[in-house]
Amino acid sequence: MDKDYAEICKEISGNLRKLRKDSPDTMQAFSALAQAATRDGALDKKTKELMALALGVAAHCDGCIGFHSEALVRLGATREEVEETLGMAIYMGGGPALMYAADAIAAFEQFRQKASVAA
Repeated sequence: MDKDYAEICKEISGNLRKLRKDSPDTMQAFSALAQAATRDGALDKKTKELMALALGVAAHCDGCIGFHSEALVRLGATREEVEETLGMAIYMGGGPALMYAADAIAAFEQFRQKASVAA
């Protein structure tokens, strides 16, 4: 059965809203860290999101795969860029990363299809 990454992200987002309410200092600090880390610099946002996707695959994190795949679609990443990124994740993470890389390409395609329907 395929995972529905839009639904995974929606569910996590709801849980994150609860955390923001219950732990505002921690969540504000994390948000500031995320903004600082993803800001354009020597590396652009798309490159940083590709790195985040690879790290999400290596960490076996469905939420990370979903949110970063969705961001990559918004940033105009190509399937080829995502595939090369996943190749590096597989190289560094072995068989378990391969399994999550397969999920990551499915997530990217789900969000890409959703974006093309919305356009």
